[in-house]
Amino acid sequence: MEVARRVAVAVDFSDCSKRALRWAVDNVVRDGDYLILLTVRPSGNYEEGEMQLWETTGSPLIPLIEFSDPVIMKKYGVKPDAETLDILNTAARQKEIVVVLKIYWGDPREKICEAIDNIPLSCLTIGNRGLGKLKRAILGSVSNHVVNNGTCPVTVVKNVEREH
Repeated sequence: MEVARRVAVAVDFSDCSKRALRWAVDNVVRDGDYLILLTVRPSGNYEEGEMQLWETTGSPLIPLIEFSDPVIMKKYGVKPDAETLDILNTAARQKEIVVVLKIYWGDPREKICEAIDNIPLSCLTIGNRGLGKLKRAILGSVSNHVVNNGTCPVTVVKNVEREH
């Protein structure tokens, strides 16, 4: 019996992460897969309480029904937008997949690479913000780091401006 694939998409709910999510749903996700959204929040940007328990390991896997609820997500400091939720609800219904969210706190480059090994992931799709060479040199490219250090296949969906 084939083990279900764990297909991940790194999301920050920006336009480029929604583009990566759409691409993954259209091109990678198959019936029966687990679609795992990974999001990374800044360290120390949370209230005292249960989130401290997950700072090192990340949150538990949060099912789509729960991360669609703004009240539940407020305690994690994450606000999924309506467009992302629509993409996920449609994919879950049409492809009969399980959709979950995992939240990490810290440096996105490190945490996404940790998630690849700890979950473990079959493959990962990540968006590329299209930073110029100078900004990329100063800020560092998350997608570049994950491609070079991740231990699963990584697809980078480029942020291309479309001409009208």
